Amino acid sequence: MSISMHSASVPVFVRMLNNVLGWLDKAEAHAKARKFDANNYVSMRLTPDMLPFSAQIQIATDHVKGCVARLAGVEPPKWADDETTLDGLRARIRKAIAYAQSIPAAKIDGSDAREIELPVGPGRTMKFPGETFLKAFSLPNFFFHTTMAYALLRQGGVDLGKMDYLGAP
Repeated sequence: MSISMHSASVPVFVRMLNNVLGWLDKAEAHAKARKFDANNYVSMRLTPDMLPFSAQIQIATDHVKGCVARLAGVEPPKWADDETTLDGLRARIRKAIAYAQSIPAAKIDGSDAREIELPVGPGRTMKFPGETFLKAFSLPNFFFHTTMAYALLRQGGVDLGKMDYLGAP
């Protein structure tokens, strides 16, 4: 039996985003135990030229909504990148989960050969078959940004381990 485009995307995104929600809870508990404002994590960077924690979450969730929408053949929703607190980031993550789960599997399945056009700048687009878009663009970008968020929290002292990243099966 072959794997479906829906099962290779939506459940993968949802599982990891739920893991990220757990990381935020641990970050908040760590900050409370150390008596500092948990929202300090929002602006953390590994290096000065790196995007902050908030942007890592925003971009990861953008990949979720963008991937799912494009595979379904619909225009992705546009969301402001204006979250400045952990609660704001939690709300964005939950919004991304709800959006991904709102798209019927039947709209995504069979999209493996659908041509996906992705705007990448003024007058420029990238074109992919759906399967390549998912496997070689959306999933790697999503996991890159969630991994950066994980790394930033670890660097900030949050007690996270591999099972926090992987989550329960």
